[in-house]
Amino acid sequence: MVGNGDLERGTAAKGRNQRFSADVDYSEREWTSWLVPMIVVANVAMFVLIMFVNNCPKNHDGVGNGSCVAKFLGRLSFQPLRENPLFGPSSSTLDKLGALEWNKIVHQNQAWRLISCIWLHAGLIHLLANMLSLVFIGIRLEQQFGFVRVGLIYLLSGIGGSILSSLFIQNSISVGASGALFGLLGAMLSELLTNWTIYANKAAALFTLVIIIAINLAVGILPHVDNFAHIGGFLTGLLLGFIFLVRPQFGWKEGRHLPGRVRLKSKYTACQYVMWIVATILFIVGFSVGLVMLFRGEKGNDKCSWCHYLSCVPTSRWSCNN
Repeated sequence: MVGNGDLERGTAAKGRNQRFSADVDYSEREWTSWLVPMIVVANVAMFVLIMFVNNCPKNHDGVGNGSCVAKFLGRLSFQPLRENPLFGPSSSTLDKLGALEWNKIVHQNQAWRLISCIWLHAGLIHLLANMLSLVFIGIRLEQQFGFVRVGLIYLLSGIGGSILSSLFIQNSISVGASGALFGLLGAMLSELLTNWTIYANKAAALFTLVIIIAINLAVGILPHVDNFAHIGGFLTGLLLGFIFLVRPQFGWKEGRHLPGRVRLKSKYTACQYVMWIVATILFIVGFSVGLVMLFRGEKGNDKCSWCHYLSCVPTSRWSCNN
């Protein structure tokens, strides 16, 4: 049997719960993703421009490795597959439009190539793979953290990948947004680690993300893949994630004017502050040292005799000399 006193206490408790629920807002502001779609459009438009400048029928058809592919596209047709199996332009066209090339950066003062190469792609397959990855990774991050932070991570990670690539690869050109994309992956990892307490199923999320990163880095040891751009972009994005993607943690605080009523209080933890400071220092030092080494003409392989294996591992099926 339930007495009136029990009913009153139950009603009061229910009222407190209702007031408590009204005070606590678990929802987060979700941004509208527009920057990532704009980056995709810009990359597609840039690829069309590359193919227009390339003009295979006029400049390359019948020379060397065969005829152009998809001739019905006119001047947008692709280079012969023996020359470019990714359905794209010639290397000379990419070089003309701003591909990453160590000699021109160091000796011809063309530092702008550190940025321009991020917007160039070697072929249609290369473009589709990168843009699909960007949509899959970037839209979620932009919705959660906004276009400013995601845009900075994307651009700075791309530059970080370009710097490391230039330090270790001097005998070929490099293009693509892979460094910037790996930066977003690195930022996702650091964001998960620094905001660890607010996530459910955190161990499964961490395991899945680490596997994805490991597989993509492993693919980079194949020939003709610039894994140094991947590694440089990933490390840059990892540090920037600790700097830009920190969320306040939450604690419970008793209401001052309403006894028995609690409210949610956001705060940053000491661990988050430490990671922010360390990541900021490492980012500034790493970028500065990398740029100084690059513009002084130093070669990374002279400082690290085994690092070339990070980008290509020779086997009986292929050589890493070129």
